[in-house]
Amino acid sequence: MPEATGVIHDIGYQRYTGPRLGRRQVFGALYGHGVRTVFGLGRSAKSKIFPWLVVAVVTVVAAGLTAVRSQTGQVVMTYAQFADAMSWLVIFFAAVAAPELVSRDLRSGVLPLYFSRPLPRGDYALAKLAALVTALWLLLGGPQLVMFLGAAFTTSRGVRGVWDELLDLLPGLLYAGLWAVVFASIALLVASLTGKRAFAAGGIVAIFLMTTPVVGVLSILPSRTVNELAFLASPSTLVGGVGTWALGDLLTQGQGGGMPIGGFGPVYAVVAVLLVAACVSLLLLRYRKVAAR
Repeated sequence: MPEATGVIHDIGYQRYTGPRLGRRQVFGALYGHGVRTVFGLGRSAKSKIFPWLVVAVVTVVAAGLTAVRSQTGQVVMTYAQFADAMSWLVIFFAAVAAPELVSRDLRSGVLPLYFSRPLPRGDYALAKLAALVTALWLLLGGPQLVMFLGAAFTTSRGVRGVWDELLDLLPGLLYAGLWAVVFASIALLVASLTGKRAFAAGGIVAIFLMTTPVVGVLSILPSRTVNELAFLASPSTLVGGVGTWALGDLLTQGQGGGMPIGGFGPVYAVVAVLLVAACVSLLLLRYRKVAAR
């Protein structure tokens, strides 16, 4: 009986000898991929429909406001007011984008690959959060730039007029950043709790929309203090309260004084900071538990 022998075939595998990128590059790759994922870049045409439809809507609105202003010479809506007016679209955009960023990975079971070295556990969550914040800020800030360019090219006051427009634009962009940070923190935390994108999207929308009636109930109670603090009960009105306090006329122009928050503006700012901090902390805790499985 012939003796069994083994054969080793050389199929071309070679040891990697190139540069090994570190933590910063991995974080940057996750962040860049996250931003592309939100807008459907590099994915199927179906994945691009909703995000770019929302982008088209806010851009068309901004272009319309710019056209009206160029014809009448009147500021229909300030940059900060534009962010307020488009906030309802940000809710649905975040409800779709956040599950795409994290729920898909939970469901497919690829997280152990992400959490292998050199990527620390928290970097995955922070990269995804930064990507969602960037996407939401671009959604609100991009149309503001359209409005600014339209105003800058049609101003009759020359360089002085352009400078004044820029001074109005910068607070509007910061306010858009506040919307982005608060909404992204809440949306990503909710999405990280389930691998089912439909459940995650429904939960995100429910948190933003179901808290609004609570504000309405608190606003009609006989206590003035409760009325002025009522807007703390919903993320949307919380951001609006911070804007009313911090931006003043840039947000309340032509709106009869903005939200009636009285002298509690600093309270709204502190609560917004604490809300974001709590969401980020819970998000990091969530991924420590996921990584430990």
